[in-house]
Amino acid sequence: MTLAVQIDQPGGPEQLKLVDLKVGEPGPGEIRIRHHAIGLNFIDIYQRTGLYPFPMPLTLGMEAAGIVEAVGEGVTHLKVGDRAAYASQPPGAYCEARVMPAKCVCRLPDEIDFETGAAMMLKGLTAQYLLRKVRPVEGLQPGDHVLFHAAAGGVGLIACQWARALGLELIATAGTDAKCRLALDNGATHAINYRSEDFAARVKEITRGQGVKVVYDSVGKDTWDKSLECLRPFGLMASFGSASGPVPPFAPAMLAKGSLYVTRQTLFTHIATRESTQAMADELFGVVRSGQVNIHIAQRFPLAQVQEAHRALEARQTTGSTILTL
Repeated sequence: MTLAVQIDQPGGPEQLKLVDLKVGEPGPGEIRIRHHAIGLNFIDIYQRTGLYPFPMPLTLGMEAAGIVEAVGEGVTHLKVGDRAAYASQPPGAYCEARVMPAKCVCRLPDEIDFETGAAMMLKGLTAQYLLRKVRPVEGLQPGDHVLFHAAAGGVGLIACQWARALGLELIATAGTDAKCRLALDNGATHAINYRSEDFAARVKEITRGQGVKVVYDSVGKDTWDKSLECLRPFGLMASFGSASGPVPPFAPAMLAKGSLYVTRQTLFTHIATRESTQAMADELFGVVRSGQVNIHIAQRFPLAQVQEAHRALEARQTTGSTILTL
């Protein structure tokens, strides 16, 4: 048996309940992993509220790190006793141990501890695909301006550091002056408090009226319209989340001013194969081991306090990464 967090129906944090579940043996292409730490992400809230619907009951969680306990037939890249970490579907990481598909589970380098591994996989792989794969039609070169919303969060702080390593001029937005300072401390070239400043006007000022090549936006409804104003001609609006709510339907004709591009990205398209997952993880592990990117774990909650963790994340009271401890 394993202690796990489940919901029986969509709703608020009060729906999160501790239960005992049976853990079986891995089948073909699966492993059993015993967690040492679990990552908390905004996608967990989308699933809890029903914005991303799943069959019930549902064990939440998409990210964790631990020790491989058993390996199913056909799994060759992992063995019993390996330190491992993952960002993976289906959900189910909020538990002490689980059986899961092996294809998105990666061996965790010895230099990276379990808590860091649990805090970095979903968020770090997201930053990797955004900066390395989701690029404007004209490409990205050192010195180019990009705009990154919610830059003091887990994905944002990784992106700030990674963008600096790539030579990009990252303009960060955040909701408090303290969060703006945090983004600057982690490599952002400029930071805008969107609660006290018109970020679109400030972006135009910073870029001398030209705009940015890409906007990376996980906020959604509240930032959408002004983000489009920030783009230079042929710029790319890259949506990858909806923290403030889904973006309302819009007419494609609104993109005509500037011949703009729009894309809605998900990590799980990028890690759909074993090969792509490992290649992305290798690059992430490389920048972390080199010291170019540090993983900031600013909040830790015991698994039994998962309701409090969800309330803090949903209220945007967190910075950096948040983990659940066992």
